[in-house]
Amino acid sequence: MTRREANRLVEWAANEGWNPGLHDADLFWEAEPNAFIAAEMDGELIGGGTIASYGGEFGFMGFFIVRPDWRGQGLGDRLWQNRREMLLSRLKPGRPIGMDGVFTMQDYYAKGGFVFAHRDLRFQFTIPTDWPTTEAAMRADAALVPLSEVPFAEVAAYDRTCFPAPREPFLERWIAQEGALSLGYVKDGKLAGFGTIRPCREGTKIGPLFADDDEAAEALFCALAAHGKDGLVTLDVPETHPGAMALVKRHGLREVFGCARMYLGQAPALDEKRIYGITTFELG
Repeated sequence: MTRREANRLVEWAANEGWNPGLHDADLFWEAEPNAFIAAEMDGELIGGGTIASYGGEFGFMGFFIVRPDWRGQGLGDRLWQNRREMLLSRLKPGRPIGMDGVFTMQDYYAKGGFVFAHRDLRFQFTIPTDWPTTEAAMRADAALVPLSEVPFAEVAAYDRTCFPAPREPFLERWIAQEGALSLGYVKDGKLAGFGTIRPCREGTKIGPLFADDDEAAEALFCALAAHGKDGLVTLDVPETHPGAMALVKRHGLREVFGCARMYLGQAPALDEKRIYGITTFELG
């Protein structure tokens, strides 16, 4: 895709109700412009998607969209099949590919070799008026610090326990994006969790939310959520994590959407107990 076409793909995602971040197109493009794949008819963009390769060690497929007026003609199948093969060619032999696919497409993806791992569920809520501010939360819990105060190498190392491959170029931009807030939780001198909340078309989204335990996740969630106090706050949670599910229940978040996390090849070994919120449905 060209840069302009990538913008259009993100606009289409917004029209589908996916509520992308305000800076997602810029961040995704800066991380890997070759990940954006276009489907054209007579030179006109009719569909697209992303196929991110993380150093050839792990791939992720996302943003799969065919323009509504071109659906039902088998073009989406051609696009999806070609994207999968292109991504496989960019990975080292035997490396896995992940995706978060809508439930209605799960059987289709299974025919392409993808195996269901778990459900990732989207929860939302509007911050109550009496919710403590971020500043108040940080004063109450000295373990909370601006993530910029933590050496980036430590942040990247922690992220690597929750994501299947190194992604420093993307992560460095993601946690410092305009309008976002990124916090760390430092316990006994070590990073015990971190998270980011970013502005979206509607409200804000928290992601990632990684933490050693429920205590760290709770502190990070409350402090980050306060940053989105003027609107809707979204968190995408792996259903298989009891602590994450308890967190959203405790604060009254409502389930509004979900995807099936699926893998082609061997599912990666992750420290799943640390994953309270995934980064994005689009890039993993």
